[in-house]
Amino acid sequence: MTSNKGSTKISDQSASNVGQRIKSLRETHNISLEELSQRTGMTTEELAQIETANTVLNLTPLITIARALGMRLGTLLDDDDGMGPALTKACDLESASRRTALATGSSDAPLDFFSLAEGKISRHMDPFIIEVAPNAQRKLDTHEGEEFIYCMNGAVVIEYGTETFELGPGDSLYYDTVVPHQVRAAGDEISTILAVVYTPA
Repeated sequence: MTSNKGSTKISDQSASNVGQRIKSLRETHNISLEELSQRTGMTTEELAQIETANTVLNLTPLITIARALGMRLGTLLDDDDGMGPALTKACDLESASRRTALATGSSDAPLDFFSLAEGKISRHMDPFIIEVAPNAQRKLDTHEGEEFIYCMNGAVVIEYGTETFELGPGDSLYYDTVVPHQVRAAGDEISTILAVVYTPA
């Protein structure tokens, strides 16, 4: 898997796809930017920037927007609508998966996300392989749902409320995401984790 240390943004095309999907869903449900702003607590300017792919997206706003629209997170991220199982071969991971702009917002500490289930519709979980760059310090996130983190290589630190957990290869942590939390690399090397995110519909 190739890392992308120098960029916090996904490709313009991927960001554009997510933004266009949000706008399309909003307009389909006759929801104005002002109403979506009230539902999400985000400003109309922030929402407009997301819809036009002019801002770095991260997981918490996407979950907030998805819930405000009555959609799953995967609805915003998926390119395909597959009814059957979603198979991702290890050798095809990077080409089959889209970097989803779920970045930290910091120019030197991106999180690169590789979705493992883009082809499975009506799913209740969103699994990702995530490369965590060193010094990936960011604000604590909070949103409804649950997360399962499995450390594949390197080491990561998970801040969870007032507690701190360090995971090495083979270690895992399952937690409720309503508690403020963040994941960052524990050392000076890129760490890789498997993250499974559940957000209630």
